[in-house]
Amino acid sequence: MNIQTAIAELSTLLGNRLGRSKSDRDAHGQSETHFTPAPPDAVAYPETAQEVSEIMRICAAHRCPVIGWGAGTALEGHGLAIKGGISVDFRRMNKILRINAQDMDVVVQPGITRQELNEELRATGLFFPVDPGANASIGGMAATRASGTTAVRYGTMRDNVLATQVVLADGRIINTGSRARKTSAGYDLTGLMVGSEGTLGLMTEITLRLQGQPEAISSAVCAFPTISDAVNAVMITIQMGIPMARIEFVDSTTAAAFNSYANSDFPALPHLMIEFHGSERGVAEDAARFGEVIAEFNGSDFRWSSKTEDRNALWSMRHDAYYACLALRPRARAVVTDICVPISRLAEAVEETRADIAASPIEGPILGHVGDGNFHAILLADPKNKNEMAEALRLSANMADRALRLGGTVTGEHGVGIGKLDYMDAEHGEGWSVMAEIKRALDPDNIMNPGKMVRIN
Repeated sequence: MNIQTAIAELSTLLGNRLGRSKSDRDAHGQSETHFTPAPPDAVAYPETAQEVSEIMRICAAHRCPVIGWGAGTALEGHGLAIKGGISVDFRRMNKILRINAQDMDVVVQPGITRQELNEELRATGLFFPVDPGANASIGGMAATRASGTTAVRYGTMRDNVLATQVVLADGRIINTGSRARKTSAGYDLTGLMVGSEGTLGLMTEITLRLQGQPEAISSAVCAFPTISDAVNAVMITIQMGIPMARIEFVDSTTAAAFNSYANSDFPALPHLMIEFHGSERGVAEDAARFGEVIAEFNGSDFRWSSKTEDRNALWSMRHDAYYACLALRPRARAVVTDICVPISRLAEAVEETRADIAASPIEGPILGHVGDGNFHAILLADPKNKNEMAEALRLSANMADRALRLGGTVTGEHGVGIGKLDYMDAEHGEGWSVMAEIKRALDPDNIMNPGKMVRIN
């Protein structure tokens, strides 16, 4: 490994688009959560796929690690340069390349963010539905196989990426998939790249499935006396086939955080946030059926709105939940973890997690996309207090163990990064060894985001 020689050659290639200042490096070595900063040795800002290819050829020749960087919103330390090397920041590759309105798809570069994409699509009557909360880059969302508040209706990134262009570790540029809606031709390389967290290659183009903007949208929020009531209402709603676009859960601690952070007036109880998409008549019928469900589970303080400003305020509050929860304890760091379980085990998983946190000395608000069995805990600990940090990590480990015991997964959407690496063997067994074999085949020198997803000796 000769990182400095690689940097010298990259400087010739990129000129002032190779950042080496401390501020630039530090900005690419931070995590949204509790992980120790790990800045890269330099930051590259490519503008074309060919430049990315040249970057990879240089780095491969010198066995220099390469870490992709989007908006930096990942929660499991995905972008940290724990082995040193080069961070490849895609902010200059942020264009929409083609909108195929008739086919309801779009080809984009990886650096465009979700909100930027939807602003550009507004005039077409189409939108991109995957909403992880943060204004993440599309490349980062594809790399982590993100999902979010709308996955219950529209699916995750796995369901919405049709094709990719990828630069491999040796600099080769490959195209995976096509704009066709199905294929039986060969291995699913698109599915392999989506969720690979930059460990197999760097995506330079992504073809996305789009949806038509709904005629009518209606949102609501309602309170429940217990977590079990709220989660069971979700389960019955799903079993009845009521087509929700979003159904989000927040516990009483998160509701209190909303009140403090956003000047809302939620009762100090668990809540569901719901949204329906469709025709005027369809939305009204779905809302009425859902109202009958929540009545059976003691739902109260039920507020509906179809006004855009009210709906935007509701979902902005949900999207800011992480920061609202952080504000509950200033100067605390968050150990943020997520798990996903079968819907039938969801109430059990949430209640066990709530009881585990309640018995601990730290706060841990719970919220999540319960429509697909996915929920999160934001475990707040003093970073200077070793006992508190150890307790937060213990609670996080308990959640992972609980997910596996209940037939689920240790991460429903955050991804593996370095935070969930220790649980991969327990979840996948020999399957994890197969992942390592794929990694070795495509990246024999382990330069693509090393130390993430798999362990390579």
